Amino acid sequence: MSSSLCSSSCNPSLYLASQSPRRRELLAQIGVNYETLRVDVPEERQPGESPADYVTRLAADKARAGGELLLSSGKELAPVLGADTVVVLGDQVLEKPVDAEAGKAMLLQLANREHQVMTAVSFYTPCYKQDYKPDRQQTMLSVTKVQFRDITAAEAERYWATGEPQDKAGGYGIQGLGAVFVTAIEGSYTGVVGLPIEQTYELLTRFGVPCWQASKE
Repeated sequence: MSSSLCSSSCNPSLYLASQSPRRRELLAQIGVNYETLRVDVPEERQPGESPADYVTRLAADKARAGGELLLSSGKELAPVLGADTVVVLGDQVLEKPVDAEAGKAMLLQLANREHQVMTAVSFYTPCYKQDYKPDRQQTMLSVTKVQFRDITAAEAERYWATGEPQDKAGGYGIQGLGAVFVTAIEGSYTGVVGLPIEQTYELLTRFGVPCWQASKE
């Protein structure tokens, strides 16, 4: 596991343990003053681990990894947000495609079927030992149903060539070109994008992190 500090803002109210542009945009959209942290947490599903338990564990691990990074750096502390997203089709967990063939195969698997997008959000408050305060962590899960229309092999080929699906769970982006495949959604749209605003706002409130501040952008 490795981590590093990224570009900083002035006294951030929150640290985001993710490099996802989508998560950064969503936090900026609701006016959260945040700073990003680069963490490297192994993403390996354990035997017998359910998709919900898996994505929840990863989000929690990323938040704690960010907290450990802050403690080792001596920086001013604030809550750390970790998040993870997976696409679930039946018993299969579809994460980021490893190559073009995997990406196209994922898209054709999802065609004309309903799948679930699970995004877990975890907040972790690190503390220095001299503060004599216990660590605090809370995690919430968003589950959204997404229905795809039929997709041809030619469409899957063309979509992969755009470059959009290469870094996205399930091999598509609902907020981008992949929107053309979606016929229905039940649940959180922002959860499918990668950061469910509903659960995120609930945790922001619990941890005393303000919204509606000046935009970072």
